[in-house]
Amino acid sequence: MSTQPKAIVLLSGGLDSTTCLAIAQSKGFSVYAMSFRYGQRHEHELRAAATIAEQAGVQEHRVVNIDLRAFGGSALTDDNVEVPKGRSLDEMEESIPVTYVPARNTVFLSYALAWAEVLGSYDIFIGVNALDYSGYPDCRPEFIEAFETMANLATKAGVEGTHKLTIHTPLLHLTKAQIVEQGLALGVDYSLTSTCYDPSPEGEACGQCDACLLRLKGFAANNIEDPVAYQTC
Repeated sequence: MSTQPKAIVLLSGGLDSTTCLAIAQSKGFSVYAMSFRYGQRHEHELRAAATIAEQAGVQEHRVVNIDLRAFGGSALTDDNVEVPKGRSLDEMEESIPVTYVPARNTVFLSYALAWAEVLGSYDIFIGVNALDYSGYPDCRPEFIEAFETMANLATKAGVEGTHKLTIHTPLLHLTKAQIVEQGLALGVDYSLTSTCYDPSPEGEACGQCDACLLRLKGFAANNIEDPVAYQTC
């Protein structure tokens, strides 16, 4: 029986969450990966997450089904809202983007917290990032600190004072270039990841959405070509 501490890692199948998984394992955690079919307009990222979890040898990978499409309000869950393309970094930083999914990280962390309680885990990893396109309100340090405080008020271990639950955000203050650099050092196979907000049916990245542009910038800063396939037209 493993004596490694257990950690829940929120795994979307993207660059950030995959790097986060590798970091958790490098710190000696036995990883339980959690992904979500939340009503996103494409499922290529879930196929990527399954492949990544298998290759990483996680203890278990669960895909939770919820329906944020019922509320819409985001380009990722509402067919009537277009994914922005070809924006500059300045444009990305002007306001909260339409790719923000209302309350998504709050919901995801709540599910992770429930699984952590059942597993006897006191560590949750999430790949939020407050640099390089920090428009999401649920990627800020203040949000993570507040959720961690709430988690320790709302769980059996927290109330009894036996253990303190920690929300780990190892990418929070890193640029995309630094994230890629760290992942490469840990042996992450980025060809398996899916970052694009609007991929083709075959999973090819569009190369023009905010997520693609920031990803490409991160690889360029490391003088490495992004290994995923991009649409050619």
